[in-house]
Amino acid sequence: MDALYGLYGLFTPQNTALLAGLCALAAYFVFLVPRLSPQAQRGGLMAMCAGALALAWSWPTGSLLAFTFPLALAFGHLGRWTARRAVAPAQASGAAAAPLPEANLPPSSDEVPKVGPTLGRYRIERQIGKGAMGAVYLAHDPKIGRPVAIKTLALSRDFEGEELTNARARFFREAELAGRLKHPDIVTIFDADEDQGLAFIAMEFLTGADLVPYTHASKLLPVPQVLMLVARVAQALAHAHSLGVVHRDIKPANVMIDVATHVVKVTDFGIAQVCDAVRTRTGIVMGSPLYMSPEQLSGERLDGRSDLYSLGVMLYQLLTGRLPHESPSMGTLLRQIAQDAAPDVRSIRPELPAALADVVALALQKRAAYRYADGLQMADDLQAVLLLLNPPSASRTRRVVPVEVADGLQVSQPSPDLEATVRLR
Repeated sequence: MDALYGLYGLFTPQNTALLAGLCALAAYFVFLVPRLSPQAQRGGLMAMCAGALALAWSWPTGSLLAFTFPLALAFGHLGRWTARRAVAPAQASGAAAAPLPEANLPPSSDEVPKVGPTLGRYRIERQIGKGAMGAVYLAHDPKIGRPVAIKTLALSRDFEGEELTNARARFFREAELAGRLKHPDIVTIFDADEDQGLAFIAMEFLTGADLVPYTHASKLLPVPQVLMLVARVAQALAHAHSLGVVHRDIKPANVMIDVATHVVKVTDFGIAQVCDAVRTRTGIVMGSPLYMSPEQLSGERLDGRSDLYSLGVMLYQLLTGRLPHESPSMGTLLRQIAQDAAPDVRSIRPELPAALADVVALALQKRAAYRYADGLQMADDLQAVLLLLNPPSASRTRRVVPVEVADGLQVSQPSPDLEATVRLR
């Protein structure tokens, strides 16, 4: 009973005001700090410390009640932590709803494994990118004195035992196949190796930027330029498919361009199959589900027509600034990709020609058997639409399309006439 009276005596008006103030400060940390800038957070923390010291000095019992100040800090940091945890899934679902090209889920651990000053024979200069399974570094090859891009894969983080052995073998097999691709519009792979527990690919270092900025409605490229670059990607894919290599992750982030020099490069051949293995093992949709074909999402065996579906999604986005399927719910999005026909691009841009809408619709057919049989057919149709938009003058007998080659020169290829394909007769 005496203890109860003692506790009751602590709740004087001054002490009650102190408790109320500290509770208010705790609420401040819980609800407001996650929304403040780092400078404002530090300022608020200093003000709280000064106020708590002043209160503890002023009241005899303040030293006891100031114990609630650490509780305020504890609750505040708990609120901050829970807020960050809540933001992450919201951003992941929001990416599916927004007209952005990426819907990559985070890697299986918070941090991508770091590398030392060297990786294999390559001297690491700086990190220039990060993906779902590793990082990309700018490096120097001392053997031949050239800059290279190094892409790492943390296989040992995602696999173990026999699975790790199989994943490593799959990685080197895919890298070897990708290294055989010799096309002016496919990034060159120089080497594949393993060091510091990381598998890595050394590839051509590219200047310019990817296509991601040009997928926003306010920054769309001119339609003829879109048709030209997508046709070149389709031709590059046709070359890869003819050698039995399926990309599996065609998206704007994996196509590099240099507008000034007209360079177009498809990147990341040999990577996506390992990512698919992680997805199969964990049940997590890695990569870019917004660009995946229905058969890829369902885990079926893939051929080049799956890449052409992904290219059709990219073409749709480059023309309209929107994706053919968007939903804040991953389940709804996957159902739309599997079942729902994509809206006509002319419902967003009525000025586009009907022939171009036919090309997009054919590339986005749900069943692979109804799509283009290969990338050359799709490229022919895109170039034919380009001729419709920019007809040649009467004095010209053929249209010459410049194609970049590896040494920076240009060769000329006659484009197909309007009778080249069934779709545009």
